[in-house]
Amino acid sequence: MPRITTPNDLADLFDAFNRHDVAAIMAFFDENCVFDTVAGPEVHGTRIEGSDAIAKAFEGVWTAMPDARWDHRDHLVQGDRAVSEWTFSGTAADGSRIEAQGADLFRLKDGQIVHKQALRKQRPPLA
Repeated sequence: MPRITTPNDLADLFDAFNRHDVAAIMAFFDENCVFDTVAGPEVHGTRIEGSDAIAKAFEGVWTAMPDARWDHRDHLVQGDRAVSEWTFSGTAADGSRIEAQGADLFRLKDGQIVHKQALRKQRPPLA
């Protein structure tokens, strides 16, 4: 089971995101993890709880946007906290394209992700 203790570990996680490799991604997550998405009705977006539900949410992004990527990354790990900065891009079925900067704030326990909070700039879709 991979652990997040260095910026390179976060780079490995994001490489797995860009491969759309849900098994490799979820190996970094605690089974009782929480994911607060970039959008939703609550102040924290939409809260998804548990590794199975989070894996399904990630797969949903790749279904909706088969070319989804998180690039131009920078990572920081300090103790039980970590931050990743990225530029998300992806094309929806209707041809509209998203390209926006964002960041993930992570809380870790024993090197595993127990909370992922995604933040992304609000930008209109590109033609």
